[in-house]
Amino acid sequence: MNSELPLHAVLFDMDGTLVDTEGLWWEAVELVAGRALTDADEPDVLGRPVEHTADWLAAENGRDAGELAAELHREFADRVRAGVVPRPGALGLLTALAGEGVPTALVTASPRAVADTVIAALTALGAPGFAVSVTADDTATTKPEPEPYLAACRALGVEPGACVAVEDTPTGVASAEAAGCAVLAVPSLVAMDPAPGRTVRDSLEGVTPDLLARLTGRRLTVMSWNLWLGGGLVEEYRAKQLAVIRASGADVIGFQETGQLATQELAAALGWHHHAAGENLGILSRHPITARLGDPEVGFYGAAGVRVRIDGPDGEREVDVWTAHLHYTPYGPYEAAFDGLPADELIAHEEVRLAQIQDTLERIRKEAGEDRAVVLVGDFNAPSHLDRPDVAWPVTKAAEDAGLRDSYREAHPDPVRDPGHTWSPIHPVHPEEGEHAGRPEPQDRIDYVLHNGRGLRVLDSRTLVTGEPRPWPDFAANEWPSDHAAVITTFAL
Repeated sequence: MNSELPLHAVLFDMDGTLVDTEGLWWEAVELVAGRALTDADEPDVLGRPVEHTADWLAAENGRDAGELAAELHREFADRVRAGVVPRPGALGLLTALAGEGVPTALVTASPRAVADTVIAALTALGAPGFAVSVTADDTATTKPEPEPYLAACRALGVEPGACVAVEDTPTGVASAEAAGCAVLAVPSLVAMDPAPGRTVRDSLEGVTPDLLARLTGRRLTVMSWNLWLGGGLVEEYRAKQLAVIRASGADVIGFQETGQLATQELAAALGWHHHAAGENLGILSRHPITARLGDPEVGFYGAAGVRVRIDGPDGEREVDVWTAHLHYTPYGPYEAAFDGLPADELIAHEEVRLAQIQDTLERIRKEAGEDRAVVLVGDFNAPSHLDRPDVAWPVTKAAEDAGLRDSYREAHPDPVRDPGHTWSPIHPVHPEEGEHAGRPEPQDRIDYVLHNGRGLRVLDSRTLVTGEPRPWPDFAANEWPSDHAAVITTFAL
């Protein structure tokens, strides 16, 4: 390869990506379903494990899901054994990667028996072998969850960010992206659009190891998340927090309201590095932490940081990532919406948060010096001056004046079209007792991922809420275990 970018492995989906089996699977499902499938059936058929499709069919026709799964296995395997056709360019790419010494893995939602049949067929056609294969039988969850790709990376001993996953369905792409892989999408039946970290091509013809290497440019995905008093108000909150983190694709997460134990327990479950600061703040990182920054005795409000090391072909990069939580009262959006205070009074009432952010910014300046890349995340409990031009909200303005950019507004500059609200997915109406109870809750963007632009370029930024949270007070069973939305930004380094 001529490229100097890292390409530690290429991870291939099987059905529809390497071999033309999506049509065979579609035929098998139609036969078992006893009807023609339509576009509306695609989400439950393409890229899904057999068990998912069997459960879906069982709900439709009342038959036993186990019997349906066995029948689907049998019909699909019969078609595979009758002969598979490699997708255009697949054999040539596998051969070229083997010639360059780049290990490959097969990552499929099909069962082991089918995968082994396809591997044998590809080998008979001259394809080199795979270093690793991960099937639906090998992990507790399969696509669109990230576990299959993470399992393949662990087996190969490589970091997801230095790998390219080659996929053909939105389900598979979601799995690979959640694992942190760069993605080459080659749609077979369902169209897909390019996105940060995702390249779309019509075919594998003309794809080379050098082209794949260029897709793995170093990236860092940072998430800000208020855990809502550690999460304990929601049932099975720790498992739900882990599910969110695994699906987010985040490399570093800055927490607020950790309930003291969340950071340590989540780090232990994930096998990640961590820093727990005071009773409220914490940071998780896939990458090694080389320093812990800020006041180790920080109270409930304040800030804490870490220095993370990100390895690459041109050496190590270090980035300082800080998390901050600012005081919640008096809350400006309430004073604006409920009390009708004018701009000068709203600004004057930000003095506590302004002092807290100024202290945070000074600590960041002293630790980072002139050249280091810095990311500051947090629940500021304050709106942005970029969102509400009628009020020069001073907290975010102070951060901007200190050289920090708002990554969400870089990616989404129009606050009307993309408000990016993070408060609150469970409060459509004001939850507190008193004269404002039951009034529409001011929805606002009060959680942020800021950066200083030193070697950091925003590729994408988004808010995240999973499921469809039920509103207060019926939130205990929610899939989303917080009262804030998270913010996730992917940077190119």
